[in-house]
Amino acid sequence: MTAPAAPGAGVRLGLRANLAQFSLLVVVNALVGGTLGQERTVVPLLASRTFHLAAFTAALTFILAFGAVKAITNFFAGTLSDRFGRKPVLVAGWLVALPIPPLLIWAPDWGWVVAANVLLGVNQGLTWSTTVIMKIDLVGPARRGLAMGLNEAAGYGAVAITALVTGYLAEAYGLRPAPFLLGAAYIALGLGLSAAAVRETRGHARFEATRHVAAADHLGGHLTTWQVARLTSFSEPALSAACQAGMVNNLNDGLAWGVFPILFARYGLNVGQIGILAALYPAVWGAGQLVTGALSDRLGRKWLIAAGMLVQAAAISLVALGTTFSSWAVAAVLLGAGTAMVYPTLLAAVGDVAHPDRAGPLGRGLPAVARRRVRSRRPAGRRGRRRVRDPGRDLGRRRADRGLGPGCRRPHVRDPAASARGRGGLTDQRPAARGMTGRRGFADAGGGYEAS
Repeated sequence: MTAPAAPGAGVRLGLRANLAQFSLLVVVNALVGGTLGQERTVVPLLASRTFHLAAFTAALTFILAFGAVKAITNFFAGTLSDRFGRKPVLVAGWLVALPIPPLLIWAPDWGWVVAANVLLGVNQGLTWSTTVIMKIDLVGPARRGLAMGLNEAAGYGAVAITALVTGYLAEAYGLRPAPFLLGAAYIALGLGLSAAAVRETRGHARFEATRHVAAADHLGGHLTTWQVARLTSFSEPALSAACQAGMVNNLNDGLAWGVFPILFARYGLNVGQIGILAALYPAVWGAGQLVTGALSDRLGRKWLIAAGMLVQAAAISLVALGTTFSSWAVAAVLLGAGTAMVYPTLLAAVGDVAHPDRAGPLGRGLPAVARRRVRSRRPAGRRGRRRVRDPGRDLGRRRADRGLGPGCRRPHVRDPAASARGRGGLTDQRPAARGMTGRRGFADAGGGYEAS
């Protein structure tokens, strides 16, 4: 009789070991971004020029529909991927997107556009969230920041390119149908690649879970979905701060998507100029994440997030004060730079604390990277904050035998008394080093949030 294969047999974690599949998922996420990008320039102008919606509130109903549906889909995407596998959820997300271009092309009234954005919210919640989860599955704990940077750079780079191209198409051929034919091509290609070439990655998550240091405190693996939702949204300072920061980041993106193009049009900019401005912001965002994602692995998460949000605030203020194309171009570059500092760092920070065997959402502000059970955190230290050395720099020293295998740290359990004294919130975190058996807790992994 043949002995059953050991758990994780044939599975290797790491970017280099899974480069082919990781690269394919980067391409797929670029197509996901392109599907979103087909609307960035054109749909706000459809509201004002085709359907004559004068009020900002009426025009923004499509973003409200998209955001609300994507939030709900984000919440369940991880749970669905745990239950049915990552690949089926990814393919389902593409199938949902098939009616979007026809609805936008032939929409006789604004309600059709809102319906298309309901489907777009489902599509983005399933596909983008699942590609994030699958990349985290593949790379393991060591280079999560870099993985998220590459993922988001591909997605938002495609948003930028598509916003620019659709702006030129709309200028040359009209607002419909040419811009949305490009979106239809993205959806068809994304569905084909996902169905035919993408491989399931749930086995990688299970393999990492077998090497994970068990949680031993109130954030352990016994929590239900709703307990995790309550902890991450309200009661756990570190994760609730991350979710709030992510929500603000997405509100900023909603402004850039729905309000800015209408504002620019009211000041007399043509469709081509609006397309350039609509593309500048996600272009800088996407390219910047190639740097900031890896940088957060070295410098930590916290200060990149805080500084990025200050840059975003300055950029939005400049948009409000500006009246010319050049001033708005500068604001778009600043907004993209600030978002590049914030977005992949938040994703990596949540991935740092999430248990590898679960992948549901931690909240609307962040895609469904977690309900990978929130793991234990080490004590915050005498001053409520602990600086941690760069794991890559100290890797050689850690490979000495410490009783847990090569390159491993002993698990740390959060002191309940520290929680009672109010320690928690944003701390400086760093990701786990290659070869560690578990994810380092949110209080010592680099993008945390500590209220001293």
